[in-house]
Amino acid sequence: MSGTEKNRIERLRALRTLVNEEHERELPQVKSDINVTPLVDVVLVLLIIFMVVTPMIASGVAVDLPRTVHHSRKPDDGKDIIISITQDKRLYVGGTRIGKVEDLGRAVTDERRKYPDKSIFLKADARAPYGAVRKAMDELQKADIEDIVIGTEERKQEQ
Repeated sequence: MSGTEKNRIERLRALRTLVNEEHERELPQVKSDINVTPLVDVVLVLLIIFMVVTPMIASGVAVDLPRTVHHSRKPDDGKDIIISITQDKRLYVGGTRIGKVEDLGRAVTDERRKYPDKSIFLKADARAPYGAVRKAMDELQKADIEDIVIGTEERKQEQ
């Protein structure tokens, strides 16, 4: 090989190196790791939304519960069949109105058949006549429903 050819080969190699370096600069490097920050952000937002909304999902009808000094708490886990008695003696099972007190036992039995592991939670308004509560309890007893939780609110004891 003559000196001219060697020179030419060296120049071609140098040119190839420059072209390769230029080409490598243009192509971005592939990032192989996963950025989980957006995923964590979305999951935390969903968690907060569920934590805020879940306590608001209460089945039954809003009633003013009687207040008691000796109050044992039962966590609201959403696993209750809620019977509500309003101030004007209206009966509800969940959010469904029951026309007559005589239909209460059948309605609760039907709910119990659908959800056998749910407990019965009776919420009677503090201003509801006791007779309405007693009649509801009698109908539940006639339907062989005996494990009933009666809802009250805690009254602060004065010292």
